[in-house]
Amino acid sequence: MPVKNNELNNPFVVSRNIPEAYFCDRTEETDFLIKQIKNGRNTVLVSPRRMGKTGLIHHLFQQTDIAEHYQTFFIDIYAASSLQEMCYMMGKTIFEQLKSKKAQHWEHFFQVIKSLRAGFSFDTLTGEPKFEMGIGTIENPDTTLEEIFTYLESSPQPCIVAIDEFQQISDFQEKRVEASLRSMVQRCTQTSFIFSGSKQHTISQMFHTKTRPFYQSAQLMELRPIDMAVYADFAINLFARYDKQVDRNVVEQVYANYNGTTWYMQMMMNELFALTETRGHCTSEYINRAEKNIIETQGGLYQSQLSILSAKQKQLLQAIARERNVKGITSAAFLKKYALDSASSIQSALKGLTEKDVISSDDTGYYVIDYFFGDWIRKNY
Repeated sequence: MPVKNNELNNPFVVSRNIPEAYFCDRTEETDFLIKQIKNGRNTVLVSPRRMGKTGLIHHLFQQTDIAEHYQTFFIDIYAASSLQEMCYMMGKTIFEQLKSKKAQHWEHFFQVIKSLRAGFSFDTLTGEPKFEMGIGTIENPDTTLEEIFTYLESSPQPCIVAIDEFQQISDFQEKRVEASLRSMVQRCTQTSFIFSGSKQHTISQMFHTKTRPFYQSAQLMELRPIDMAVYADFAINLFARYDKQVDRNVVEQVYANYNGTTWYMQMMMNELFALTETRGHCTSEYINRAEKNIIETQGGLYQSQLSILSAKQKQLLQAIARERNVKGITSAAFLKKYALDSASSIQSALKGLTEKDVISSDDTGYYVIDYFFGDWIRKNY
């Protein structure tokens, strides 16, 4: 049966921008964010990776109350290691958002942000404005940052700026970035901020330590897994909408396997949907096949990730992957079971894996951040 009315071929969307019709729940979270924005409060949005922070922010930006009355910007600074890089990302992102609008919008941008004007030109074929400045050409990032904030405050519409992986600023090369940025945020009256982060301990310290500049400057919202019953109903209904059937226990098993982490569930359901023929019936027998299909496509990437680890880091990573979750990581029982060296050498390997964003920890213990990477390790080592 062909897909109707311009519907997506696969309704389990795994990209950042999820159309409203394919977005699951998050009603309370969306309402909370809208309330904060309307009342002039900034928000800290925190959760483990892949829980759906980015999708929620883009979903928020699509809401009528927001889309019609605010100018919205989503800025991902995960790869930034300096204020210079952050300024580049902010400037480029804002310009890319504006260039589709009337000329007066991006003209105003360059009138205010004079330090970026040299990177502005027109495409000789299409006549569209282009931003061609490189990171290294931002000579005075403090000045550029001041200009960016001046632009935000002078925008014809109030702005909402979501800065993803905000905890990165604590590792920037420059000193006092937090203090400078906090001062600028504090002066804003027409701009709301959503500070999104996945390193929960780091971002919690930034906003809850009295000696840090951002102490108690924003309302905290922790993004938790979508309720399993809600997600199961969502998945079953999407299958039915495309004349397919999926057993509830299949969705529940996927939910349990990935601890309710949104992206991994969506990726698995996307593959399960693809494997199910029209008028077909998806049972638990499909799960292993779907998982195998997904991790096989990533095998080369995972092999590359292993190649940059030391021997001790690989050994510890494999042990954590096999256990799935490790509470007593330096316990004698764990060390003996996997023939690991002393507790001190484990701590060193642990630090390296954490710094490389390969593993993380919560109240339940240490785990491999990428669930599919963990699955691949268990199947191959």
